[in-house]
Amino acid sequence: MMNSSGAAVQARGLTVRRGDRTVLRGLDFAVPPGRITGLLGPSGCGKSTLMRSVVGTQAQVTGTLDVLGHPAGHATLRSRVGYVTQAPSVYTDLTVRQNLDYFAAVLDPGRARRDAREESVARALADVDLGSHADALAGRLSGGQLNRVSLAVALLGSPELLVLDEPTVGLDPVLRRDLWELFHRIAGRRAATILVSSHVMDEAERCHRLLLMRDGEILADDTPDALRRRTDSENVEQAFLHLVDEANALQESAR
Repeated sequence: MMNSSGAAVQARGLTVRRGDRTVLRGLDFAVPPGRITGLLGPSGCGKSTLMRSVVGTQAQVTGTLDVLGHPAGHATLRSRVGYVTQAPSVYTDLTVRQNLDYFAAVLDPGRARRDAREESVARALADVDLGSHADALAGRLSGGQLNRVSLAVALLGSPELLVLDEPTVGLDPVLRRDLWELFHRIAGRRAATILVSSHVMDEAERCHRLLLMRDGEILADDTPDALRRRTDSENVEQAFLHLVDEANALQESAR
């Protein structure tokens, strides 16, 4: 179920304050269903705060934020939204399979559901291409493999929306490429909506749609092609810089 606009995520006037600081400033945006939407911008611009708002874990949120037809954080969204934080959310002293078995049991407790949980674990392992590492200790995996385990945990229960907070940070270009290929395969196999954040502008080219952020505001909500055309730029990084310069000029003229 989506909201009346057909968007997987819809925000109107979304504002987050932390003490006397406004972190998100009246954001209006929509995330289309079944696509990969990139949330891009420099570190400290509010990306993680926005993602925590979407999954319902952020305090001091005002405005309207609907996720899959319900207010963000609604109890019915618990199994419908998967969330991967920047730090791997797994137990390093357990094997990959044991981690998934544990989180599957947390999501869907009860002995009668054991077969369904095992099927969910097997599917998640296959989706992240970790079947051959299922019995390896998570603490002995590489950084890229550990990120895949966190992603597999988020895939348990077949969520309709995946929220990925800088999943490629600190990885080398080959691992980043492999993870993005994986995101596209997951979106295709599961028909899931993916909201993924990054501060690396070349990753924008891998998204179907983009939300470009700066200083707690949305600079643009459009496709990569449309942004390049609109700013007469060769790539999204140039388009972003053009929009920053444009916003700065407007601020200067308003003073």
